[in-house]
Formats: sequence, structure tokens, C-alpha cells
Amino acid sequence: MKIRKAVITAAGESHSNLPLQSVVDREGLPGTALHRTLDEVIEAGIEQIAIVVRPGQSDRYLSAAGSHAGRLVFFEQDNPRGYGDAILRTEDFIENEAILHLVSDHLYVSRTQKSCAAQLCEMAAVHKCSISAIQPTRENEIIYFGTVGGRPVAQQDRLYEVTTVVEKPTPTIAEQELIVAGQRSGYYLCLFGMHVLTPTLFRILRSNLNAAEKTVDLTTSLDQLAQTERYLAFEVEGSRFDTGYKYGLMLAQLAISMGGVDRDLILTELVGLMAHR
Repeated sequence: MKIRKAVITAAGESHSNLPLQSVVDREGLPGTALHRTLDEVIEAGIEQIAIVVRPGQSDRYLSAAGSHAGRLVFFEQDNPRGYGDAILRTEDFIENEAILHLVSDHLYVSRTQKSCAAQLCEMAAVHKCSISAIQPTRENEIIYFGTVGGRPVAQQDRLYEVTTVVEKPTPTIAEQELIVAGQRSGYYLCLFGMHVLTPTLFRILRSNLNAAEKTVDLTTSLDQLAQTERYLAFEVEGSRFDTGYKYGLMLAQLAISMGGVDRDLILTELVGLMAHR
């Protein structure tokens, strides 16, 4: 299963401007958060990229894309009906293929030479099914993330068969439904904001949208996907940083810089700051 296309959702009212913020990459070069996300996608071998934006924002995103602008196609989400609806706006672009999907308000930092997206797409190519990136997350933070329950895949490191997905569970619900064998006590497998999705997920989203009175979320549809066909979760070697949360962009920038050419400079500056506090 080759993944040729990607969809990035950026139409959320509270985070539509986050991808336009400035970030310095590992080479010490400034650019936008969007440009870095597009680097991530292109490193995974993606050829075409759709971005779902709020009405009237396409030109700003095109400018922020820099050298990647020629790969982009835009879809505007007017009369929004939720996250699932945003993804469905790209249905004609998808043309019944499996796609890579990322959220625009996260930055991803790999701990290997391969981008997080490349790691996920390689695993999808092997197993030929939908697969979500996950990150072990402390119990006190799971109220911010979709969380998966399931079981480890035999003879496969960091790979899990998904049986259920719950959006922002309480610790009580997590303890009852989402404990996965092999995890450290107090840790759960939370969604990373990055998925490879098969056409089946789009059919589920379409059915849910037709039946819904208001909005359609992705997490409920992923849970239904787990009941419909094989659906995996993979712990990529990397970290996600939500730039919409307090200090999220700062922490992402530090993580990027600590793995780049300015590592020594950043360490020196941090030591200096700590010495004067």
C-alpha cells in the first residue's frame, strides 16, 4: 500500500493561525510551522497535499508554504460540522486511496533519521491497513488526547491492534477500558495527531455526517473503524508538541533545536538563564 496523498486539517477556529507562526529548523533556518509540517510530509514520500482551511485563508497558507506551495490544493470548510467534516471535504481529492492525515496545530520531532510520518507510512505499507501514530502519555494528561485500547501485536515492537478509541477519557474510564499490556503503570497510548487512513474511514465519516444533527468527530469514527476492519496503532520514535497549548510552541522549538546545528548555543543559553534565576 503506497501512500501518495496527505490531508492536513487547519480549519479549527482556535488554531487556524498556529501553522503560520515562525519556527527555526534543525539547520538553523527560520520558516513557518506549516513549512516544517510540509517537510515532514514530503520526507514520507507524499506527492500531493490537501489543506483544509477556514474561508479566505488559502492565500496566507500558500505564502507560508514557501517552496512547497506547488504541491498544495486547498479546501475551505464553510458551515463547519466538526473535525470529521473537515476531513470529508477532501473526499474528491482522495479518490478512494489510503492517505496520510496530520493535524496542523502539532509539530513532530523524530528521534531517528526518518521523520515520524515516514515511520508511520512505512508501517502502513507493510500491514496494508489504517494505522494511527501513538505516544505513551501520563495519566494526568490523557484528558487532552484521544486514547486507544487494544493489545500488542505478537513479535512486533511498539505495534498494537486497536479495539477501542475514546476521546479525552477521564482517568477512571481509562483504567476501566484503556489499559494496554506492557505499558508502564499510569501511562496510556494517546493519539499523536497523525494517521494513515483507508477509504473505509471515509465511508464511516460520510455515514456519521449524514446521520448527525450537529458535528462529527474523528475519534468516534476511528472507534467504529476498529469494529469494522483491522486497525493498528504504532508508537513512532518521536514526540508531538501541541502548539495550541501553553508553552507548546516553545517546547517544540527547543526539541527541534536540541537535535540541530544550534544545540550547543541553545544549551549555553539555557544554562545562562538558569544561573540568573
